Amino acid sequence: MKFDPNYTITLSLTKQLLEIERHKEAIDILPVTAPLIASLRETARLMSTHYSTQIEGNALTKEEVRKVAEGKKGGFPGRERDEREVRNYFRALEYVEQELKSGSKLTEKLIKTTHSFVLLGSKKATPYREGQNVIKDAQSGGIVYMPPEAHDVAPLMKGLADWINESIQQQELPAPIIAGLAHYQFATIHPYYDGNGRTARLLTTFILHKTGYGMKGIYSLEEYYAKNKNEYYKALTIGKSHNYYGGRAEADVTPFLDYFLSGMAVSFRSVREKAQELKDHNKEQKIMSYQTETLRELKPQQRQVFSLFEKSKEVTTNDVAEHLGLSTRSAHGLVKKWLEGGFVEIVEQSRKSRTYSLSKEWEQLISVKQRSRLEGLENLRDKGKDQSRDMER
Repeated sequence: MKFDPNYTITLSLTKQLLEIERHKEAIDILPVTAPLIASLRETARLMSTHYSTQIEGNALTKEEVRKVAEGKKGGFPGRERDEREVRNYFRALEYVEQELKSGSKLTEKLIKTTHSFVLLGSKKATPYREGQNVIKDAQSGGIVYMPPEAHDVAPLMKGLADWINESIQQQELPAPIIAGLAHYQFATIHPYYDGNGRTARLLTTFILHKTGYGMKGIYSLEEYYAKNKNEYYKALTIGKSHNYYGGRAEADVTPFLDYFLSGMAVSFRSVREKAQELKDHNKEQKIMSYQTETLRELKPQQRQVFSLFEKSKEVTTNDVAEHLGLSTRSAHGLVKKWLEGGFVEIVEQSRKSRTYSLSKEWEQLISVKQRSRLEGLENLRDKGKDQSRDMER
């Protein structure tokens, strides 16, 4: 069965697509180190696992998820199922990452294997359901959604996989739209009795990475879904009937796309800000380390007087005397030694009132420090501008 989604590229969707592109480009050109990328990627994997399983009712905290990821077993008595779900999701993530690295095309076998890792922690592909699966409200017991019958699942899944691959190849649709529609249709078909939500989110991850929206693997859409859980389920509930054959198949998917792209924009903006903050922090640490090592070359009184030159480019012998608590004569003797040693230099020989500045070598140290501070202020200013634009929208 061919997948032919019903949606409209509205002004709202267009704005969100532009915002996603803006954040994507900013992250792509952000000069971050390999260790920093590795750290951010590991954090994103932990967040994805925690929030994707949390949506399905998993009670493990972020810290407990981290412990499971580190291989610690049996640490949560009575919550073995939660622990197993987390471990399986990590395996599923690893499988998806491996398939992406090997350049694999999206196939039904890949989807089935991903689901197998999610539900069983196994690489043996799981078959689609053979019976009906009714989704009910956990509290009221009422029917929330009646997915397509089992005999329609296989042809619908084939149609979805074909559509995804054709759309990626043709490049006529923006990748976030392809990912959003694929997520929606997978949830609509509901090809398994359990594990559909987690598999749908991993399918989304695969598509985004495949189409150049991997963002170095340092973001987590699942956090947005988990923190807006009611909105997530509400966005998936489209159409006048809760029955697939009662209009769900032909329903307008635009509201879900609006929710999905909004989540992408929020997630991309968040990871951009975090990456920038970590980059600035690392840069500041390097500068501080460089300054510390360089200043160690100076004698104690030179290090003390260095702060004077941070405040003023030119100082007098009296300034040095006052700062160090010395007599003018003693300060004059120090400055004379510093001139000979190349620590300071005379600003202008012709002046009657002689002033001194740091030599070019030591002046550069102050310049680096001041430039770092200026860049930090500029980043804060740019961040403020982004927030103002978001408020205006």
